[in-house]
Amino acid sequence: MPRIVSFLLLAICIGTAQAAVKKPPQQRKTISKAIAGAKAGHKPVQHVALRQSGKPRLLRRAVVPPPEVFNPNVLDVQSTAALVLNPTDGSVIYDKNIHAVAPIASITKLMTAMVVLDAKLPLEEGIAITEDDQDYIKYTGSRLQIGMSLTRDEMLRLALMSSENRAASALGRAYPGGMQAFVREMNLKALSLDMTRTSFVDSTGLSSSNVSTAEDLAKMVNAAYQYPLIRQYSTGNGYSIHAHNGRAMQFGNSNSLIVSPDWNINLSKTGYIREAGRCLVMHTTIANSPVVIVLLDSWGRLSRVGDANRIRKWIEYHAGRTIG
Repeated sequence: MPRIVSFLLLAICIGTAQAAVKKPPQQRKTISKAIAGAKAGHKPVQHVALRQSGKPRLLRRAVVPPPEVFNPNVLDVQSTAALVLNPTDGSVIYDKNIHAVAPIASITKLMTAMVVLDAKLPLEEGIAITEDDQDYIKYTGSRLQIGMSLTRDEMLRLALMSSENRAASALGRAYPGGMQAFVREMNLKALSLDMTRTSFVDSTGLSSSNVSTAEDLAKMVNAAYQYPLIRQYSTGNGYSIHAHNGRAMQFGNSNSLIVSPDWNINLSKTGYIREAGRCLVMHTTIANSPVVIVLLDSWGRLSRVGDANRIRKWIEYHAGRTIG
């Protein structure tokens, strides 16, 4: 009997020790979640405090009043370079690194569109996609297959709305004198707009040698806004073309804000290559006033959208206070 009792006591001690060992991993798991939440920027909506009786009660976080809108330290723009201005009088609403020269990726296509339209080439003329339109810089793909023929008007629409690189390449290649002559006209157009820190080497923006500044791009957006087709095509929500097999191919807009009911966008262009980061330029109407927004080198897939939304709310808040 004493031996049996000893075994029972030993079993109870082992079980207690195992239970004690199992608790720390659960605690570590909870702590790791809290750390992960903090790193992700998640903050608790409610905080727990103790009454004198020892029973917990919930303290709701105090509502923080909106910040002063023209304090640049409050408008937390993540893009490396940014410019927000009123195109009517040129007044600057917000600026950040506006003179920094940087790659602009597919923002280039706004200049491509202006040069095509300035040449008054027939928009209904057919242009075939060739091997010369393949991307030999970044080796990106395209839904436009070699041999497919579209009108210049369709190429222009797809380049502006969906940022189609082969369409933009075909537009430059089909220019009188070829791509070399087209790029020369792009740079001459930039000089005529006083874009002194801007340089183009292709019609797509795939090359990191297509460079500009936020200040220069605001000038380009203002100039592009004068072209009704650029306004229409860059803000289109969708377009369908027919492939060789007769099946419809649907294209959408590369700017997700186009479909947002919170936005009234008059002109839009996105851009991305690794060297440029995520870029976005828009001519929009906020609080019944025209606004040009230039965002360059946004980190993360959604940062440029977040920056744009912060800017819109910032301006709307100021307009509401002014009216009040």
